[in-house]
Amino acid sequence: MTIKVFGHKSPDTDSTGSPLIWAWYLSEHRGQPAEAKLLGEPNTEAAFVLKRWGYDKPEIISGVAAGDEVVIVDTNNPAELPDAINDADILQIIDHHKLTGGLETKGPIDITIKPLACTATIMHNLMGDNDAKMPEGIKGLMLSCILSDTLEFRSPTTTEQDKALAEQLAADLGLSIPDYASEMFAAKSDVSAFSDAELIRMDSKEYEVSGTKFRVSVLETTAPNIPLDRKASLMETMKTVAAEDGVDEVLLFVVDILKEEATLLVPNDTVKTVAEKSFGATVSGDTVVLPGVMSRKKQIIPALTL
Repeated sequence: MTIKVFGHKSPDTDSTGSPLIWAWYLSEHRGQPAEAKLLGEPNTEAAFVLKRWGYDKPEIISGVAAGDEVVIVDTNNPAELPDAINDADILQIIDHHKLTGGLETKGPIDITIKPLACTATIMHNLMGDNDAKMPEGIKGLMLSCILSDTLEFRSPTTTEQDKALAEQLAADLGLSIPDYASEMFAAKSDVSAFSDAELIRMDSKEYEVSGTKFRVSVLETTAPNIPLDRKASLMETMKTVAAEDGVDEVLLFVVDILKEEATLLVPNDTVKTVAEKSFGATVSGDTVVLPGVMSRKKQIIPALTL
């Protein structure tokens, strides 16, 4: 049986690249046939990275069947995985997010969750001496995942291990990190072709605070004016997305990578309360700028309160 390796829904660069990296490692060095899969359409940055390093887009699957052998990467949250995930045979989890709970396995499994910025960095650690056998494409994917998740080392999630590995990979590939990161972020910022609903769901996770369910969406960009110029229609669509997705509110943060700040759209009093209580912000209109806020995992989710 071929192992299916996949990350979370709404795949970003890490959840697109890391399944390919680990499927290569399992197939080539553990003798376990494996294939990368996706649980949705990759974002524009992830699509750029696939093309840049010569990879076809992995098959997008809508679910898993009972008994499917799977490896889960870049998440351990059942809400971000297929509905029938607990019917599958989960062999391994590799992640860098907080432990959520809710997954059930058929037996003891291999779990690695580390406080690093990127799943790909953890995979590099797990490879041991086999890291020397990585082909150029795998190195390129790994570098891309790290630069994406750390926002070129600007994110507070960045560790010295992530940075050192990225610098080593860039040297091996003969790449300038600033130049390559700029290409990636330009691709990430090109969102003009997406609908409002697609933008809201592009990089989002569900989270509950005091009984209120939120979809916490983040748009990381070097051109924040592009989504912010659509503020009115985005805020209207947030209501529709909330209703369709079974959450109470959508929180949409537009992260300016270069200025290292986030703008939160504030369509109603509930979100205003979240902004004021969570971030100590003073809200006077339908947006509020949050200086220094870059990371959903480290700065947004842990701060949320009502």
